[in-house]
Amino acid sequence: MHLDLLTGKAIEKLRINPRKAWYKNLEEVTTNGDFEVTFHLKRSQPAFIALLASGFSPVYPCHVSPREMRSHPIGTGPFKFVEFKPNESIKVTRNPDYWKKDRPYLDGIEYTIIKNVSTGVLAFLAGKVDMTSPYYIQVPVLNDIKNQDPQAICNLVPVNVNRNVMMNREAPPFNDPDMRKAIALSLDRKAFVDTLTLGKGDFGGVMQPPPEGVWGMPPEVLKTLPGYDPDVPKNRAEARQIMEKLGYRADKRLAIKVSTRNVQPYRDAAIILIDQLKEIYIDAELEVVDTVQWYPKVMRGDYTVGLNLTGNGLDDPDQTLYENFTCGAEGNYDRYCNPARQDGRPTIDGIRPEEAQEAGVGDRAQADRRRGPADPVAQPHRHVLASLRKGLHVDGQQRL
Repeated sequence: MHLDLLTGKAIEKLRINPRKAWYKNLEEVTTNGDFEVTFHLKRSQPAFIALLASGFSPVYPCHVSPREMRSHPIGTGPFKFVEFKPNESIKVTRNPDYWKKDRPYLDGIEYTIIKNVSTGVLAFLAGKVDMTSPYYIQVPVLNDIKNQDPQAICNLVPVNVNRNVMMNREAPPFNDPDMRKAIALSLDRKAFVDTLTLGKGDFGGVMQPPPEGVWGMPPEVLKTLPGYDPDVPKNRAEARQIMEKLGYRADKRLAIKVSTRNVQPYRDAAIILIDQLKEIYIDAELEVVDTVQWYPKVMRGDYTVGLNLTGNGLDDPDQTLYENFTCGAEGNYDRYCNPARQDGRPTIDGIRPEEAQEAGVGDRAQADRRRGPADPVAQPHRHVLASLRKGLHVDGQQRL
């Protein structure tokens, strides 16, 4: 593993490196021969092994530059790269040198890139593809597929992703915490869940909700946070009072843009958000951003309000804490930073990771939520794993 590259210490750099923040606790790496490596940490961190084992910790070869890896990646996985045609396809072939005997089963895979969901669904129903992407088939579309093709095999599985509203705390009027609180109070989370997932989603904070998530905030604690009280009319009445104190009312409304990535799971949620903001004197215009531009845009803070989906690499607070909450982390899109202690160790409002662990699961989640900028709307909870042609053999199942 080229850890100097992942930690940003190498001469060559990755264009975007959001997982760099995971390794803030790593002091150095030493080797003993060809088959032994030691990771030296600044403090004890039980989650470190899980971070390494996650699908978001790639092994980069030292002898191949990041530029070459972007155009022709190499590795030791079950498949070898063949070609990539932008906006058309990606092809891989079986790796005869794969470490596990008689694996993989397939001779190769061809991924057809289809941006439009309806076009992709039609291609699947027509038998032009054997398996759909798990990321763009939402629950209502899944039901349509089942109705049109009873032979299709479709599964819903837990997923550690939350939809959230991002507010640029450096851009007026959202630099005012009262404004951010008003938006949090305006959200009808049940409407999001019922519309987008037909009731299959969960309410949650930044961690995956229980029972699938072991670190998620308990429901009784979650309800005490702004906007999580199920009494939506009461929440919105409080939000309007805040807005009126800030100078807004029915005849003096706030005009903003809501930015989001130009794919259906983002767009649909953003449209619901825009409709709900009307209840508290905010008129929003939808700004859709191409995927290639979306992450650079939010990383540089070029937005006012954004609707985002945040996927966690694993169900552990250290991953979420380092990647999305620490000062300077690329995944900390709203730039919240409270370096309450100047010893180089990340904190949330002065709470160090080990202290939050000692405080308990609920308190850890409470610490996560106190920062207040990106307000989770809902956890999709049940995600389409895949739609398969009947008879296509799939060995095992990978959690998304």
